[in-house]
Amino acid sequence: MQWLAIIAIGAGVGFLGGLFGKGGSAIATPLLAAIGVPPLVAVASPLPAAIPATLVAYRRYRSLGISDPAVIRTSVLVGIPATVAGAVATRWLDGGVLVTVTEAMVTAIGIRLVLRPSPTEIVRDDVPHRRGRTVAVAATVGLLAGLLANAGGFLLVPLYLGVLRLPIKTALACSLAVASVLAVPGTLVHAALGHIDWSITIVFAMASIPLSSLGARTALRMRSDHLERGYGAGLAVLGVVLLAGSLA
Repeated sequence: MQWLAIIAIGAGVGFLGGLFGKGGSAIATPLLAAIGVPPLVAVASPLPAAIPATLVAYRRYRSLGISDPAVIRTSVLVGIPATVAGAVATRWLDGGVLVTVTEAMVTAIGIRLVLRPSPTEIVRDDVPHRRGRTVAVAATVGLLAGLLANAGGFLLVPLYLGVLRLPIKTALACSLAVASVLAVPGTLVHAALGHIDWSITIVFAMASIPLSSLGARTALRMRSDHLERGYGAGLAVLGVVLLAGSLA
């Protein structure tokens, strides 16, 4: 029954990841922990599956020319070393604490997006200032992605929206591209630390990858304002339910 639950979680997380521009590890971690997977294994095992899943979804956006190469490049260059630092720091942190932090952050981000004003188009401000904000976003996301063993997508999208003011679909595309890269150093570090159960990873990936492509295709067909509100509401509801279960 646990393996069936892992397949179901992988399929659901894959679809939501493609739909909302994220690898899905932030959602997968508390769900896997809820079905009895040890906390650190629940934190790290979904991460390798995020690499192919996010790449498959990103191809949908790239084929339509929806992306921002400058944001992607800066996010990757800054995010990789920050992710390694965060992943190494998990050696001194408790897995249960990481799961609870993940749930709390998912809830807060979801509520923030629901309450956000209507989406605005990208602001063409001067490049140096925008690059500085991109560096700050990438460093923050990379560090937390390493700590929480996820690809950072659940943080990238709202920060791209709120700090860089990218349109929602551009933010989703950039998030998928960056998340696919940020998942690599975190995977390597957590594998070296023995946190990954590869049997869980393989089963999870087989379910999540095809659904990730379907999720991206669905997002591209939606209105931007509906997509952003749905993203926030989905995160908020899931985060509240999982956080309540952890604290009960």
